[in-house]
Amino acid sequence: MNNPVALASVNELEQTLATPSKNLIEDVANLEGDIMLLGAGGKMGSSLARLARRAIEASGVRKKVIAVSRFSNTSLVSELQADGIEVIQADLLEDRALDALPGVANIIYMFGMKFGSSGNQPLTWAMNTFLAGKVAERFRESRIVAFSTGNVYPLVPVDSGGATEDGATGPVGEYAQSCLGRERLFEYGSQRYGTQTLLFRLNYANDLRYGVLLDVARAVFEGHPIDLSMGYANVIWQGDANEVALRSLNHCNSPAEILNVTGPKTVAIRWLAKEFSKHFSKEPIFENTEQETALLSNASKMTKLFGKSSVSLEQMITWTAHWLKIDGETLSKPTGFQQREGKF
Repeated sequence: MNNPVALASVNELEQTLATPSKNLIEDVANLEGDIMLLGAGGKMGSSLARLARRAIEASGVRKKVIAVSRFSNTSLVSELQADGIEVIQADLLEDRALDALPGVANIIYMFGMKFGSSGNQPLTWAMNTFLAGKVAERFRESRIVAFSTGNVYPLVPVDSGGATEDGATGPVGEYAQSCLGRERLFEYGSQRYGTQTLLFRLNYANDLRYGVLLDVARAVFEGHPIDLSMGYANVIWQGDANEVALRSLNHCNSPAEILNVTGPKTVAIRWLAKEFSKHFSKEPIFENTEQETALLSNASKMTKLFGKSSVSLEQMITWTAHWLKIDGETLSKPTGFQQREGKF
C-alpha cells in the first residue's frame, strides 16, 4: 500500500481501509462461496465489509458480501448497500433470527460486548458466549473466523515477547472470561461437527477514530494524565487486521486454529506519549508506574502466514497526530487498555 503522509477526511480513511492488497485479492479469488459478516454494525464491520467487496470486484469472481447486524445507524445501511453489500437487519438474540439467515460458506463472526460489561454481566455472557454456541450450531457446515481477544491470556512479563497461541489462557474479569467461553463453544462446534474454524485473537486494532494510539494521543493533546499501570501494549492498523480476517478464511481448520492478530512490537506507553509530544509540542503527564507484566500477544504466527503489516507503527502515529490536529471525527470509545483487572 502507498501510504499517504496524512489522511484528511473520513472518506479518505474509509477509502484507505477498503483498498485490498494483491495477496488479499488472490486469496478471495481462491475462496469458494459467499461471505457473511455477523455483527457488521460495530467499529470494524463496515470497513471489513467494504474491503471484502472491493477484493471480490478486483478478483473478477462473483460472490456476495452480506452484512448482518441490528444496524441502529440507518445511514450506514444505505451506505453499505450503495457499495454493493447486501444488508440484513436482525437481532440474533431473538428467537429464530439465526434460522432466517441464508446458508453461506464463509462466516466472519464479530458479535460481542465489551464496554458496559461490568455493569451488565448477564447480557455480556449472552452476547459473548450463548450466541456463539447458537452460531456454531447453525453454521456448522461453514468456515468460521470467530473474532476473539487477547484478553483471554493472562498478563505476561513485558520482556516475554507476548503470549503465544499454544500458551495457557488466563482471562482476568468477566468480559475476558465470557470471551474464552465464546472460543470454547466454537471449539466444541469444530470438534463435534468438523467445522473449519479459526479463533481470531485481536488486540488492539487502531483506526484514526479509536484505538490505543488515539487514547494516548488525545491525553497528550488535551493535557490529561496517562496511567502507566498497564505500561505496554500491542497495536495493529485496522486495515491490516481486516485483511488478516478475510485471508484467515483460507486457514480455518478442525480442531479450531488459533491466531493472535496484532502488531509485532511491544509498545511502551511512555515512549508512545513522548512521540506524540513531538507532534503537539506538549509534554505528556504521567501517573502511576509501569508494572512488570502487561496484556501482550506474540504475532509471529500471523507474520509467518501473512507477512508484515502494510502500515507501520510510525505511520500510525503520524496519521493519528494529524487527525487530532484537524479535529477529525472520533467515536468516543476509549479502549480501556489501562485496565489490569478486566473491568470494562
